[in-house]
This record gives sequence, C-alpha cells and structure tokens, in this order.
Amino acid sequence: MTWGRLVTCGRLVIGLLLIVGIFFLTKISFSSRSSPGAMESSIARKLRLWSIPKKYKSMPNAVVCSDAILAEAQAHWADHCATCHANNGSGDSMLGRTMYPPPPDMRQPATQSQSDGEIYYTINNGVRLTGMPAFGEPGDRDMDSWKLVCFIRHLPRLSPDEERRMQKLNPKTPDEIEEERQEEEFLNGGALNQQRTN
Repeated sequence: MTWGRLVTCGRLVIGLLLIVGIFFLTKISFSSRSSPGAMESSIARKLRLWSIPKKYKSMPNAVVCSDAILAEAQAHWADHCATCHANNGSGDSMLGRTMYPPPPDMRQPATQSQSDGEIYYTINNGVRLTGMPAFGEPGDRDMDSWKLVCFIRHLPRLSPDEERRMQKLNPKTPDEIEEERQEEEFLNGGALNQQRTN
C-alpha cells in the first residue's frame, strides 16, 4: 500500500468515526433530567470501583459501630448528606432527583456489597464528574467519614421513627424556620393568647 492510499484510508476512518460520534451525540441527551442507561450505569460503576486503590478494598472500619456512633453518624447524615441522598439513603430528595447521574440508592446491593474501605474512600475522596464532593480530612483517619460508613450499613434497617427524628435535623431555609416557629407558637397557645388580649 502506498503512502497516499494509507493517508486516504486514514482520512476515511477518521471521517467515519466523526460521523458515528456526531450521530451518537445527537442521540443522547445532555439534560440532567434523563436517567442514565443500563450500559452507562454499568460502565460508570465499574470505572469508579476500579479507580479505588486496592488497599481500600480490604480496609476495615476504623471505628466500632456502637449505638452512640450510629446516633452521631445519623445526625451528621441528616445535616450534611440527606440534601442529596435523602434521610433514608434512597437518593429521592429535591436535589437528588435533579442530579446527573443521580445519587445511588445506598440501601441497595451496589453500595451495601462494597467493603467498608471502598465506601470510606468514596465519602472521603468524592467521585469526579458527579455531584459527590470529597468530604472530611484527606487520608485514612477521618473519623467522621468512618462513622458515616456505620450509618450507611444501617440504612437498609432504618426505621420510620429514626427517619422522623432525622427530619428535625435536616437543614432548613429561613422561610421554613419561620413557618416552624409560627406553628410551634400556635400549638403552644400563642395565637390563642394573642387573640384573647385583643
């Protein structure tokens, strides 16, 4: 094959790849409202797991998951994580429903089958090209992140009472705070007392 033919073949291959690429890009949506397809989800999950350094796959939790640790982690989750992941770990929150890719349902095997070290690594280092930022101090000894691993393990057994208690710890807007104050005042007879004095 001559050099000229080789260049022509190369141009044809590049042209075909460009046509296929343009076709592919026009067929997918870049909206965060669409759900990732099965193949995209599978590839992304595998790539993320492959990116976790090997030592984390067998790393045990650095804290003992006692009731006190679980309560502390539950409060931390309600205040910091539930905005995207929901109190119950489903990802069905206002922000979670609008993210792409959406937060995973942490109660399901895709998360629960990971080792403690893998879950810790994800919390501590985040996941690029998603809404998951890196939390805690860099390294392997961020105790708050290890405590969250305890709570994530508890998510499949989270009771309705625990979820209700967590709702009180969720971040609130100034309007929500004012609405709660007015409701509390009303329930404590504040509005009734005010009416009697008028």
